Amino acid sequence: MAAISASLVAALREKTGAGLLDCKKALDEAQGNMEQAEMLLRKKGVASAAKKAGRSTSDGLIESYIHVGGKVGVLVEVNCETDFVAKTDDFKAFCRDICLQIAAANPSCVTREEVPEADLAKEREVAVAQVQGKPPAAAQKIIEGKLEKYFSQVCLLEQPFVKDPSKTIKDLLTDKISRLGENMQIRRFVRFQLGA
Repeated sequence: MAAISASLVAALREKTGAGLLDCKKALDEAQGNMEQAEMLLRKKGVASAAKKAGRSTSDGLIESYIHVGGKVGVLVEVNCETDFVAKTDDFKAFCRDICLQIAAANPSCVTREEVPEADLAKEREVAVAQVQGKPPAAAQKIIEGKLEKYFSQVCLLEQPFVKDPSKTIKDLLTDKISRLGENMQIRRFVRFQLGA
């Protein structure tokens, strides 16, 4: 096996934000393959975020955003464990990105558990009406697919990130938890639109 160059380790660190030692280990395990090493680090980040999920998030920021022209405004509360992390540029940039997401994509809640049961029942009713006459197994899959699409429209964590649609907001949050080393939570938000 060829030795892993310092420039390759630095490139992986720049791309992922992981520590130098973690990047070196991932590249060693992936035998120098940058894509495999990045995937290993992402898996490790998800596992790390899952371990931190139970930790208290009592600090953080309330970030605001007013869209050009003053017709849309957003307030969002993002929590973390310590004021040290809340003061970092990385955390502040994450909060700004969440504000932009809310302004652009207009979610109605943070998680699918917050979707009002009445709204979900209406969506299910519409989906059932659209699959009349289809075989039951196919109809059920179509209904489930339509409900998943609905969740990805109204739930902030399930929306594709406006700056990088290959990631969801939940993926972005998981990456930040892994990078900053603390549990984080998007607690709540409000979006104002002129005349709405």
